[in-house]
Amino acid sequence: MPDFNGFRGRGFQNGQFRDVGSGGPGDGSGNGQNPGGPGPNPSGNGPSGNTNRPFSRKPSMDNLKRAGLRALSIALVIIIAVLVMGSYYNVSEQENAVVTMFGKVVRTDTAGLYFKIPLIQQVHMVDITTHGTGIGYSVSGGQNITNSFDGIMITSDFNLINIDFYLEYKVSDPVAYLFNSAEPEEILHNIALASIRSTVINYTVDEAMTTGKSAIQADVKEKMVEELGEQDIGIQVVNITIQDAEPPTQEIILAFKEVETAKQSAETRINQARKYENEQIPAAEAQADRIVQTAEAQKAARIAEAEGQVARFNAMYEQYALNPEVTRSRMYYEALEDVLPGLKVIITDGSTQTMLPVESFVTEAEAAG
Repeated sequence: MPDFNGFRGRGFQNGQFRDVGSGGPGDGSGNGQNPGGPGPNPSGNGPSGNTNRPFSRKPSMDNLKRAGLRALSIALVIIIAVLVMGSYYNVSEQENAVVTMFGKVVRTDTAGLYFKIPLIQQVHMVDITTHGTGIGYSVSGGQNITNSFDGIMITSDFNLINIDFYLEYKVSDPVAYLFNSAEPEEILHNIALASIRSTVINYTVDEAMTTGKSAIQADVKEKMVEELGEQDIGIQVVNITIQDAEPPTQEIILAFKEVETAKQSAETRINQARKYENEQIPAAEAQADRIVQTAEAQKAARIAEAEGQVARFNAMYEQYALNPEVTRSRMYYEALEDVLPGLKVIITDGSTQTMLPVESFVTEAEAAG
């Protein structure tokens, strides 16, 4: 038998772990657990006897239960918080919210605060502000990079032109935008390219670069609106404008610049000619008016003079009818004075011998007059 004197350890008694001491050769406890002999304290309850300290498993199970309940409470609080947080949502002025339940659209909400059934109803936010994208070029690092595949077009006179557009669009139908197509922006891009190509082919290269830009923009927008209406992808075209239009190579660019310079010179000369025309035509019209007015005045003077001569002739004829011989003689003498202004006319009855010089009297009369 081993010697347990002076040994103090842990044993199992009555279904419990207890500390077992060795108080001496015998503990006198009568329990038969320590085979040692009797010690100074036969009862085994003294300081040197066995000291029994109960060690139970029941408190450990209670702690586990409490920890489990605590963890379950925390999980429930988290779940409730998630449900509460997921039961409402806020829609801004720049968005629309599409609410679905089991894959079916329930409603579309505008700006405001709304409630939903958590974990059952889903909310899809759609930006409804105006967006812009380049057709024929892309923006990288603040610089425009030409996309030759999308930007080069062919014109009606079989010339190539590098033309760039800026497209502005927005979502008009959030439900159609979300569920009618997988890539609505890609479809919009393809529709824009098709509309641009089918429009530019109807214009010459000169028109596409100069005077035909406005017409091209209007035609492209009209075709896009019609096509987007048929596709029904929930996107609306706001505006589309030509950013730049130029030939695809530098050599052609220089040739076009020379042609453009010649056209501008021709337009300058035409404008100068029109200016000269606008200056000369009013002057010529004014001169023509003066000539017409002078002619009208001369016409009126000639008519008045003729009428006066007619009146004079009628008056002479009346006198002639009263005295034909006297009138005939007077007219004869007046005719001689007109034909022969230096002729001296002497009137006599044929028997007068001496006559005073009539010229002197006539001269004196003219001088007095």
